[in-house]
Amino acid sequence: MRRRRAIARLAKPGTYALVFECSEDALVSVGALGEVPVAKGYLVYIGSAFGPGGLLGRLRHHVGPLGRPRWHVDYLRRSASLVGTWCASGPRSLEHLWAARFSELRGFTIPRKGFGSSDCGCPTHLLHGRWRPTGRHTRARLATAHEGARVDYFGIDELKRAAGLPPAP
Repeated sequence: MRRRRAIARLAKPGTYALVFECSEDALVSVGALGEVPVAKGYLVYIGSAFGPGGLLGRLRHHVGPLGRPRWHVDYLRRSASLVGTWCASGPRSLEHLWAARFSELRGFTIPRKGFGSSDCGCPTHLLHGRWRPTGRHTRARLATAHEGARVDYFGIDELKRAAGLPPAP
């Protein structure tokens, strides 16, 4: 029942943090931003979804087949595998606060300033770490960004099912 409610919240607008796994070091060409070094480990990209379809509408783009890149994060999918996402539905964007919270996590660093943050004053919306940020500590850190926001984590297969797509190979 709890997971059904979490999936139902994806229909609402809100904030998300995509978690990617990088199996090896790479240099990714990201349009006008240029070359971005991607180190082995985990990347977290923070964004928001306030358009039609809410969080699930945006996440369908990120978990669906890779087409022509639209956003900075789309370029990463060529070198990193999406393994899950953190989500919080609500009427206001938490992406700037979440970017700050992830940057406070021990061992997380900024691989490239300006990534995903060309429309705001944040140093970046992309962070890198050697460990996968999926536990209670990460949930608690994100929940402090806004009192009352329910923060949920979805693995890639659960996310694909919610989006009506086949599971990851």
